[in-house]
Amino acid sequence: MDEELVSTDGFDFDASTAQAWKLFGERLAEVVSMIEDGASLRVDTVAPDTQTAPFVCFTCGQRASREEQPVVLVEASSNAVLGDGHQLTTAQLDQLEALGWQPPTTDQPHPTANFWAEEIQDDSDRLAELAVDTLRDVFGVQHPVFLVPDQLAEILAPSAAVREELDGSEARMESGPAEAHDFVAVTARDRDELHSLVRTELTHMFGHEPIVDDEGDFAIRVGSSMVFVRCAPDGREVLLFSALVHDLEGRGRAVEVLNDLNSESRFGRFSLYRDRVFVTMSLLTRPFVPAHLHEGVRIITQIADGIDDDLAAKLRGRVTFTEQD
Repeated sequence: MDEELVSTDGFDFDASTAQAWKLFGERLAEVVSMIEDGASLRVDTVAPDTQTAPFVCFTCGQRASREEQPVVLVEASSNAVLGDGHQLTTAQLDQLEALGWQPPTTDQPHPTANFWAEEIQDDSDRLAELAVDTLRDVFGVQHPVFLVPDQLAEILAPSAAVREELDGSEARMESGPAEAHDFVAVTARDRDELHSLVRTELTHMFGHEPIVDDEGDFAIRVGSSMVFVRCAPDGREVLLFSALVHDLEGRGRAVEVLNDLNSESRFGRFSLYRDRVFVTMSLLTRPFVPAHLHEGVRIITQIADGIDDDLAAKLRGRVTFTEQD
C-alpha cells in the first residue's frame, strides 16, 4: 500500500523560526497601521519574575484634523524602566542606537525615559521591522511564541479570511453538545481540511491563531518549550514534535542513548536528524478528535520539559531555549 509518510526529516528549525518572525512582523505592521488616535499597543517579553522586562510600545498621536497624517511613536525600554534582573548591557544599548533608536530625552516633543522612534502611520512596515529587530536581536527573544500571550493574541488575531475558515471548521466540529466538544469526532476529507481543523482547535486552546511556517507547521509555546504540529499529506495523521537538543557531539553515542530512551518511552519516540534530537508523537486523525490533540500536546510537552536539559548535557549539545531566554 502506498502511504504518504509524515516525519521530521528535512525540518529546518532556523528557517521555521525566521518565517515565524516574518509572519509576526507582517501582522504587527498591519495592527500598527490601524491603531486609532491616542491608542497604544505594548509588546512585552516573557519574564520568570514580576520585574519589568524588555518591551516595545506603539502609540498613535492625536491628529489636529482628519487631513493630518497620523504619526506613530514607538518606544523601546531603557534601563531607567527595566527591573534589576533585566538591565541591558552596554553592547545591547549600542545595538539599539545602531538600529536607529533615538536615546531617552527630556526634550519636546517626545520626552521619554525610553529609546524612541517615530514614523507616519503609513510607514508601519518600517516600525514593525524595527520592533522585530529589537525584540529578536537585542532583547534576545528567540521566537515570537515567547512573547507575552496577551499581546501575541492581539497581534495574531485572525484576519477576515482566516476567521471565516475557523468559523467553518468550528461549525463542523460542534455537531454534538457544546460541553462535549473535545470528544466530537470529525473525519477530514483531505490534508487542507485537517489543517483547518487543527488550526481551529489550537486557536481555541491558546486564545489566538497559531504561528504557521511556509511548510504548514504550527508552532506553539507550552511553558518553556516549543512544540510543532504537522499534518500528514494524506490527512490521516498529525505529528507533534519538539527539538530537544541542537549541535550535539558524536552521532554514535547519540544513537545508543536514543535507543535506550525508545525502549523505555510509552508515547514519545526519539530520533536523530543531523545534529539535532527530536521527540515525536503521532496521532491518528481518521477521525480527528480534539481531546486527542490536547492530550498529545500535554504529553509531548512533559517529555520535552523533563528531559531536554539532561539529554543535552549527556550528548554535549544545547537545548532550544535556556532559562535566560
